[in-house]
Amino acid sequence: MSWLDDSDDLEDDFEDYDESSIRTRPNPKANRPRTKRRPAHDDAQIGRVLGVDRGRYSVLIDEDTPDERMITAARARELRRNPIVTGDHAKVVGDVSGEDGTLGRIIGVVDRTSLLRRSADDTDQVERVIVANADQMLVVVAAADPEPRARLVDRYLVAALDAGVRPLLVVTKTDLADPSAFLSHFDGLDLRVFTSAEDEMPVDEIGAALVGHSTVFVGHSGVGKSTLVNALVPSALRATGHVNQVTGRGRHTSSSTVSLRYVSPAGNGWVIDTPGVRSFGLGHVNPANILAAFTELADIAEKCPRGCTHLADAPDCALIEAAESGELSETGRARLDSLQRLLQTFADKAEQTPGR
Repeated sequence: MSWLDDSDDLEDDFEDYDESSIRTRPNPKANRPRTKRRPAHDDAQIGRVLGVDRGRYSVLIDEDTPDERMITAARARELRRNPIVTGDHAKVVGDVSGEDGTLGRIIGVVDRTSLLRRSADDTDQVERVIVANADQMLVVVAAADPEPRARLVDRYLVAALDAGVRPLLVVTKTDLADPSAFLSHFDGLDLRVFTSAEDEMPVDEIGAALVGHSTVFVGHSGVGKSTLVNALVPSALRATGHVNQVTGRGRHTSSSTVSLRYVSPAGNGWVIDTPGVRSFGLGHVNPANILAAFTELADIAEKCPRGCTHLADAPDCALIEAAESGELSETGRARLDSLQRLLQTFADKAEQTPGR
C-alpha cells in the first residue's frame, strides 16, 4: 500500500530536473581549487632586460622598431627560484605600454646563448650569475694605480672561455707606467689588446669592436672602467671614484649591472657595465671548456692519455711531446704556455677545495 495517490505523476513533477541540476555546498574557504596548469601566454612579448632595482626589472620592448619603449616589470611568482639577470630576453605579459605607473610581469626567459658566472671564492660551488647572452668580455686593467694583477686577469679569461665568450683586454693609465712587461704574460693568447692613456683614450677603436655585439665590461675597482663606459656612452653618467693611496684599492662606484646602448655611425652595440670586483672565484668552471678554446691544441690533445692535465709535469702529454719535437710553431708553443698557465690557475683552485 502506498501513501502516494494514484493521481500523483512523479515523472511530470521532475521532468525539468537531471543530475546536472544538483547544487553542492560552497567551498568553505571560498577559494577555487588550485591547478598546476598555467596559461600559455601566447600573447607574451619578448624584451631585453637592461637592469634590476629592488625587484623591479627595466625591460626594453620592441627593440629597434618605431614602437621601442622601456617598461617596468616584476617577476612572476613561479619564477622566484629562477634568476633573471641583465641581458636576459624575457617574456612579458600584462601592461607593457610603458606608461608611468604601469607594471608588466615576467613569466619566462628565452633560452640563453651564454651565461657568465663567478663564485665568491674557489671553494664555493654556488654560482653568481653576472650577465646573460653576452658574446664578448672586455677586461679593464690599469698599468698602475692600482697595479695590474695578471692572475686576476687569468681568472677573467678562464670564466670567459668557460662561457664561450670572446675576451678583449684594455689597459688604462698607460701614461703612468709601461704595460709591456704585464702584456707579455698573455703572449700566445688570441686576445685583442687596447691601450689607453688619460689624454689618449681609443674610444673609436674600442667602439668599433662593440658594434653588433653585447659586451660585458669587468675589472678591478679603480681601474677606470666607469670612465671608459662614460666615454663610450655619454648618457650613462656612471659614477667614478679614486684609488686609496694607502691600500691601493679602488672604491666601488658601480653598484649594479646595467646594459647601455652604444651608438655610432658604424652601428650599435650593447655595453654591460658591472660592479668592480677584487676576486673572481672559479668554483663553477669546467676545465674542458678551457682547452676547447685553443682549437689547434685541442686537436693534438686528443692523443693524450685519459685524465691528462696537460700541465708541464703531465706524463705522456701529447701537447708537451709536440712542443719538444718541434711540431708546434713558436706561436703554438706560446699558446701552449698560456693554456698551461690557465689550467694551472684552475688546478690551484682544485687543490684548495675541501674533499678533493
